Amino acid sequence: MFMDFLRNNKIAAGVLTVLRVYLGWQWLTAGWGKVTGEPFDASGYLTGVVNNEAVIEQYPTYHAFIESFALPNAGVFSFMVAWGEVLVGLGLILGVLTTAAAFFGIVMNFAFMFAGTISSNPWLVLLTIFILAAGYNAGKFGGDRWVIPYIRTVIFKDKFTKPASVKAA
Repeated sequence: MFMDFLRNNKIAAGVLTVLRVYLGWQWLTAGWGKVTGEPFDASGYLTGVVNNEAVIEQYPTYHAFIESFALPNAGVFSFMVAWGEVLVGLGLILGVLTTAAAFFGIVMNFAFMFAGTISSNPWLVLLTIFILAAGYNAGKFGGDRWVIPYIRTVIFKDKFTKPASVKAA
């Protein structure tokens, strides 16, 4: 019943719009300074993650990933974090590809939490769960109103039409 409300109700779509814009603003402001200010360098943060005893003990696979892959490629990760935060923020604020933006935002939140950073990440994860559960309804009062039908009819036109043999039956 609650899922039906989240996914189909216009009042829920309005509440989700406010929630989505709030989350988007959090992401946009987090990434904007990284993109427009001094060049962002995540290597110090990644080094801190590698040296964090709690990460070593609790998440050994994540620690190995950071140490052997992310830290040697810190420049790429710096670029992905900065622009990822901006793009997630814009997607949520504008309501364009809302579910994808929320998904990539929650992935970043979990990556930060696995690294030992708490800050606002649990709160953002909790709110993002509602956006993900609502699906299309979360972007109904945004760009998804036009983008999603376009994607369905132009890009995936063969995926959403039934074959002639099914129509005749």
